[in-house]
Amino acid sequence: MKLKEIFPILEWLPNYKKEWLKNDIGAGLTVGIMLIPQGIAYAMIAGLPPIYGLYTAMIPQIVYAIFGTSRQLAVGPVAMDSLIVASGVAALAEIGTENFIEFAILLATLMGIIQVIFGIFKLGFLVNFLSRPVISGFTSAAALIIGLNQLKHLLGIDISRNNKIQYLLIEAFENIKNIGWITPLIGILSIIILVFLKKYAKKIPAALVVVILGIIIVKFLKLENLGVEIIGKIPEGLPSFRMPNFNIEIIQQLFPVALTLSFIAFLEAISVAKAIELKHSDYKVNPNKELIAIGLGNIIGSFFQTYPATGGLSRTAVNNQVGAKTPLASIFSALIVALTLLFLTPVFYYLPKAILAAIIIVAVFGLLDFSVPSQLLKSSKRELIILNITLLVTATVGIKEGVFTGIILSIAMLIYRSTKPHIAVLGKVPNTHFYRNLKRFEGLLEVQEEILIVRFDAQLYFANVQYFKDKLEEYVNQKGKKLEQIIIDGESINSVDSSAIFSLKEIIDKYKTKKIQVMFTGMKGPVRDVLERSEIISDIGYNSCFMSVQEAVDAFNNEKLNRDIEVKYFDYIKQTNTK
Repeated sequence: MKLKEIFPILEWLPNYKKEWLKNDIGAGLTVGIMLIPQGIAYAMIAGLPPIYGLYTAMIPQIVYAIFGTSRQLAVGPVAMDSLIVASGVAALAEIGTENFIEFAILLATLMGIIQVIFGIFKLGFLVNFLSRPVISGFTSAAALIIGLNQLKHLLGIDISRNNKIQYLLIEAFENIKNIGWITPLIGILSIIILVFLKKYAKKIPAALVVVILGIIIVKFLKLENLGVEIIGKIPEGLPSFRMPNFNIEIIQQLFPVALTLSFIAFLEAISVAKAIELKHSDYKVNPNKELIAIGLGNIIGSFFQTYPATGGLSRTAVNNQVGAKTPLASIFSALIVALTLLFLTPVFYYLPKAILAAIIIVAVFGLLDFSVPSQLLKSSKRELIILNITLLVTATVGIKEGVFTGIILSIAMLIYRSTKPHIAVLGKVPNTHFYRNLKRFEGLLEVQEEILIVRFDAQLYFANVQYFKDKLEEYVNQKGKKLEQIIIDGESINSVDSSAIFSLKEIIDKYKTKKIQVMFTGMKGPVRDVLERSEIISDIGYNSCFMSVQEAVDAFNNEKLNRDIEVKYFDYIKQTNTK
């Protein structure tokens, strides 16, 4: 194996061009500045002290720059994963305690190990089991949970942290009478500024603007003395090397959360990386290598006290817009965070929590997905049901439960659909050799009473073969006693299993006793090979297999014509002999 395959940095770094440096520095500075308030805010979602958000904004980025295949993906803490960390670890330890912090760091190790294993064994395809309706329902529910949990800081009232929206709403309603005016004013004004700058001045780091304004106002007006909650002291210095606490019992309890996170985090990263890749032609994103890169970022990061990280949508978009050419931009972003950790953490002492809540609420509002439900309402009611169930279970029961419920429902629907695939009776388009579905072109197609042409649009296997037999019998009964020929158009059948082989033999034998011949047309090579090995083709005869439906119809009509000629000939001989 080439070193470039293990270390993608060896692909782009030796070919680095001087003119790229300006773009990478600019993008690195911009994303680094974004990361500071985001890192602090997302740590708050995860139930961790702000410093751990900054650690997570630094280490995984550097690791990803070495092992990642995307040139623009910005790795670090994200809102949804932070919520999963909080909900998963809170079941084992009280938020804010040393145990909670240790378990969150251990969770990053476990998540990283799972992702690396998936990447090595090329199991990235497993993420496909998270269908679009499941993702939409889950992310919308997560956005609601994250947003409602910030009401405590936005409104300055006492609401217990919870991952079930019904309890959050009840408690918020009960505490309405305790709402002051200074904290909500700071929060609401921050939201207005954030929305305005994001819409009309996208190049300005909106989060940093409100952070600076908030710090200045609180410090000089001494609003902390009037009940405005502030961040307080953030420890200075770079993260030190420390082994995660590998407790077998805790690992077993964290494993389901780590598995959920590994899927969700990878899905977030790969979807963003693939979307950005479409805008560039000088590299290709490799999903399995991405798994390894993000996994290694989490493993190595956990030894420097980081919690789970992945690729962020907003930061990656900004990274690309500003013009990042290579992952060197991520290294510059990490340097900005490092400088903040070394020299600037005291600056954030007076940062109001209401402003962090505003940053979080504006960020997660983008997670609310309205387009997918409206589209599913028109195209697929069943998938809309899956989306809504996933959303409700996630929002009211639990995050892991919501994800797994959505996956199970998606798989169940997939199985159900495969047991009853599309099957069509065909008729001839007049004056052509084309055959189409009778139901779609009712009254417009030519049909022969003696011939039944059936097209089965799926693989034929144990789960749907009974459905195929039942439908075929139904169509045969509809044809009546004049039926002489069944033509099975295999153009859409891409595979057959042993159950299908036995059933096809039963079908052939059954209709042979009724003097109805079975023919096959358009069978794909692999399917034809299976029919050959199972002796089905030899049973019906090679003269009953055709390349197209028209050839089979012509063969039947020619045979019928010859039979009619023979009958007329014998009738003529008979009449001559009687004379």
